[in-house]
Amino acid sequence: MLLAPYFSFEEAHRAKLRLGLISLGVSVVLVVLKFWAWRLTRSQVVLSDALESIINIVTSGVALWSVWLSARPRDENHPYGHGKVENLSVGLEGALILGAGLFILGGAGHALMRPHEIGRLDWGIGIVGFTALVNLVTGWWLVRAGRRLRSLALEGDGRHLYLDALTSIVGVASLAAVGFTGWQTLDSLAALALGMFVTWQGAHMLRRAVGGLLDETDPDTVAAVVEVLAAHREPLWIDVHNLRVQTYGADLHVDCHVSLPYYLTLAASHDELEAIAAVLREAQLGQQVELFIHADPCQPPQQCPNCQVMNCPVRERTFTGLIPWTPENVMRNARHVSN
Repeated sequence: MLLAPYFSFEEAHRAKLRLGLISLGVSVVLVVLKFWAWRLTRSQVVLSDALESIINIVTSGVALWSVWLSARPRDENHPYGHGKVENLSVGLEGALILGAGLFILGGAGHALMRPHEIGRLDWGIGIVGFTALVNLVTGWWLVRAGRRLRSLALEGDGRHLYLDALTSIVGVASLAAVGFTGWQTLDSLAALALGMFVTWQGAHMLRRAVGGLLDETDPDTVAAVVEVLAAHREPLWIDVHNLRVQTYGADLHVDCHVSLPYYLTLAASHDELEAIAAVLREAQLGQQVELFIHADPCQPPQQCPNCQVMNCPVRERTFTGLIPWTPENVMRNARHVSN
């Protein structure tokens, strides 16, 4: 399960900047169209959609800035690079969406208490429907590219465009329902539902960003690392434990403990650790993979039943079987030994 195909650092950086600029340009054009639709219809749900889309401009600009900054090389003040800024970008986007959702809720409540007539429904449906289609296509493109380039900022920006497309679809449905039934209150009720959904989405994005800033474990990334290690397991690699994986933008940082036969020379142990590092780097799990691997001497006789070194000169118990390397096993901060 490889997480991303290979791209050179320069290719990935250029692609991210290009996509960020496209997202920003699309956001500006669509906001203008939505406010035009609102002036024609005076629909509360269309106004809510337009207000939420203003956030697109801000967040697209922030995403573009974070993509540029995350590509800067590590330095003395930032030894792990600048990739964490993408989490900050998504957090800011989530906070803005949360604020927009609360503002939409307030506007919808006011419109329910003071209803007004809605006009030019045909123009409103056409314009808002067009913006929904553009956002769906652009959002799909950004999410797909963000996953491929391992850019949380681009993926978050694409998901926001998905959300914006959904709000536009709700607006189209609301305007059509008003035109069909003549019940003007449907517009305000749709805006109220839209505000609740936008608020929930903003809170979800904010939660995800905070998790990334606090180095919360990503189960998919850990599973991919463990899968690669298990597939290339060598007899001398008796045990892997205390595995920790951190993601900084497109960069992956992996550290773990590896049990090796205690009689190996320092040079031989170093060669085995380098072999493990090469396996993970060649697996293309991220744009760059940085590893910190600690070698532990094996502990006979406890680990002998799980050691594949058949010609081991210090074996005290017969080999009975390997302990499977699973995410649950290798993340334990303890050596795996048979009872």
